[in-house]
Amino acid sequence: MTERQSGVLMHISSLPGKYGIGSFGKSAYDFVDFLVRSKQTYWQILPLGTTSYGDSPYQSFSAFAGNTHFLDFDQFVQEGLLTNEELTGNWGDDVTTVDYALVYEKRRPILEKVVQRFLEKEDLTDYHRFVEEKAEWLEPFAEYMAIKESFDMKSWSQWTDEDIKRRKPEALATYREKLADKLEYHRVTQYLFDKQWKALKQYANKHHIQIIGDMPIYVAEDSVEMWATPYYFKTDEVGNAACVAGCPPDGFSPLGQLWGNPIYNWRAMKLDGFTWWIKRLKASFELFDVVRIDHFRGFAAYWEIPAGATDATGGEWVKGPGFDLFEAVKNELGDLPIIAEDLGFMDDAVIELREATGFPGMKILEFGFMGSEPSSTDLPHYYPVNSVSYTGTHDNDTVLGWYESASEEERDFCNRYLNRTEEPISYAMLRSLYGSVSKMTIATMQDLLQLDTTARMNIPSTLGGNWVWRMQEGDITQEVEDFLLEITELYDRSNEQL
Repeated sequence: MTERQSGVLMHISSLPGKYGIGSFGKSAYDFVDFLVRSKQTYWQILPLGTTSYGDSPYQSFSAFAGNTHFLDFDQFVQEGLLTNEELTGNWGDDVTTVDYALVYEKRRPILEKVVQRFLEKEDLTDYHRFVEEKAEWLEPFAEYMAIKESFDMKSWSQWTDEDIKRRKPEALATYREKLADKLEYHRVTQYLFDKQWKALKQYANKHHIQIIGDMPIYVAEDSVEMWATPYYFKTDEVGNAACVAGCPPDGFSPLGQLWGNPIYNWRAMKLDGFTWWIKRLKASFELFDVVRIDHFRGFAAYWEIPAGATDATGGEWVKGPGFDLFEAVKNELGDLPIIAEDLGFMDDAVIELREATGFPGMKILEFGFMGSEPSSTDLPHYYPVNSVSYTGTHDNDTVLGWYESASEEERDFCNRYLNRTEEPISYAMLRSLYGSVSKMTIATMQDLLQLDTTARMNIPSTLGGNWVWRMQEGDITQEVEDFLLEITELYDRSNEQL
């Protein structure tokens, strides 16, 4: 990441398609082609992990497993694993949003047919190789999901069988025998996820597009990691999270943010040489070319909240692993192309950690206009070269949504700063970003499409209505493509390999 580069943020779930949610199908390949024509270098996505409650990709049942919602059914039809007739029916009345409950309900019986027919194939050599290679995380994940399903999808902490909650060998052997078919289902669907995703990534890489993947710093309490490796977390005497993660109160959130994720036992992780993190990052770089680590400041210090709290006000700052973690990773895996999500409260310790790693931090242009002061370091005239700049992230409103809700003073400052007259506000902001000195700039797809707040991906600390936006066929017009190509070429961010 040395020369000036750019890309587009667009999650898989937001791609258009026939079956209720974006997938690794034709629309994904078409999106790569769009990036090629507009001379981008990167396609950034949100986490690909299997989703937990609230449908957030940042709350996952596993730090390693993939989200099988993204499997493309049309590919299965081509491979003879499905028929078109089996895919008929209602996939949602509103094609502009994802109905996760419907997707979950309809996809599972179809995928069960795929798995059954897949296992009837004569040559399963590649599948068996995958199962053997990924066994360290795949087997516990398959166990967790199979047992979880047998307890009506309740979290491990609510299972009524104390022996399996504690993973006693006799109980585990019993459940593995009893749920053998379910375990096989989860092994096969993870194999199919790996196969389809890597085919898409290979297509992107062949056309000189790199994938930026997103890694949440934390896992969910309802996860295989909490069940199978509780010693890596701060837990009480029965294995439940003793404290949870979040953010302290600030001007935007007077009660802070209560995320609810369990906190790592960093002492235990350091004692075994941060092995779990090394394995996690190694697995991530098998899936992605560049990794953005969410909530980077948590490695310097994190906001620890007592379990059971109703808000984040009672938390406290606790020192994280610091540079020791990244030194261990570097010693094992070498230099890695990582983006540090360093947003929020930044103190000297966070800045020093980011500088020590050499990772580029992030700049958010919307933040620069929220105080109507030219001294904000989120304005382009203060950007360092070693940064990745955005109009906003998945947690921010769209540019148009922000502008429509901003004060008159903020809008006036924004327009004067951008020297804006008639150009759409989304385009004016993107033009400013592409012209900045940041070595990488990422355009959010919603802003390229000039969409309002209804297209926002997520409102932090809220449940329901998040992660649902979908682009429609035909949304990427020639005008959109021409604009992106124009600012990419004008500000010297063209992919030199295209």
